[in-house]
Amino acid sequence: MPRPIRATISGAALAHNLDVARAHAGAAKIWAVLKANAYGHGLLRAARSLAAADGFAILDIGEALALREADVAKPILMLEGFFKPEDIAPAARHRLTPVIHSMEQVEMLEKTRVEGKFAVYLKVNSGMNRLGFTVDNVRLAWNALKANAAVESVTLMTHFADADGETGVAPQLQWFNELTQPFEAPRSLANSAALLRFAEETRADWVRPGIMLYGCSPFTFKSAEEMGLRPAMTLTSELIGVQNLQAGERVGYGQTYEAGQEMTIGVVACGYADGYPRHAPSGTPVLVAGQRTRTVGRVSMDMICVDISDIPEAYIGTPVTLWGDGLSADEVATSAGTVSYQLLCALAPRVPVVEKG
Repeated sequence: MPRPIRATISGAALAHNLDVARAHAGAAKIWAVLKANAYGHGLLRAARSLAAADGFAILDIGEALALREADVAKPILMLEGFFKPEDIAPAARHRLTPVIHSMEQVEMLEKTRVEGKFAVYLKVNSGMNRLGFTVDNVRLAWNALKANAAVESVTLMTHFADADGETGVAPQLQWFNELTQPFEAPRSLANSAALLRFAEETRADWVRPGIMLYGCSPFTFKSAEEMGLRPAMTLTSELIGVQNLQAGERVGYGQTYEAGQEMTIGVVACGYADGYPRHAPSGTPVLVAGQRTRTVGRVSMDMICVDISDIPEAYIGTPVTLWGDGLSADEVATSAGTVSYQLLCALAPRVPVVEKG
């Protein structure tokens, strides 16, 4: 018999979450962000379920070609552009849209012979201070791209650093507008947090939702459920062992958890080799037989232990939900001191995936 752990991906939830994004986007077009194997949900699987998006945003040429080979004809945005000159010709041939964020990329494009034309995005560094052009070189990049015979069109973009926090988008939006005021071009600004919180100011011509499409919240102050989002991934397993402990007995590696009284421990077939966060502390929420309980002791490579003292019907084979339907990945991530993005992206290849509508 196969190990009982599995991840169930709901195509209906993905499509529903795209509808939520569409409601916030208004007339703006939507890039559905599929980077990191669609946040762990499967690149091609997610593309099928998000087919109503206007285009897909990915990271590198390999992902883009996989979409094209699967007969995906929609526009594809390469969020980090091309990395080497040899990426440029296939990008043009397959009508990809690279994000240009450095003068090195501008120079690569100038030195590469390209047949035909393709659209590009020009990324402006408005305060994130990772990628993008600043006041020192944004005009130089703009002029070079507009003069390049291979460039069909230029769209301006930026990325918000604190759309989910106290600062919001105002300082970056003001700086972006000042930097780009001389340039007539479409704009792409909003990620999930900006789209959900500052849609009027940031929807522009194209929006780029990511985490919200997968049913998680970009915020600590508002849940995905409150925003009408549905979890697209549910990670489940079963109890494979039961132990009865006396007060003072300890659990797991390092014996970090001590039973304060008689208790019953269930052993779940899930560990950090499956993508469950090893640093998740005792007390991280979990569902056993649909009832809320908590983890105890350290997460092992292949197992975690949970308190089933108050779930007398729990036995070997009882279903366990690690996150997803009934237990938000956001809550599990918060307990583990991380974000749901990491949980979803870290799903291990050894975990079987089941699709449902």
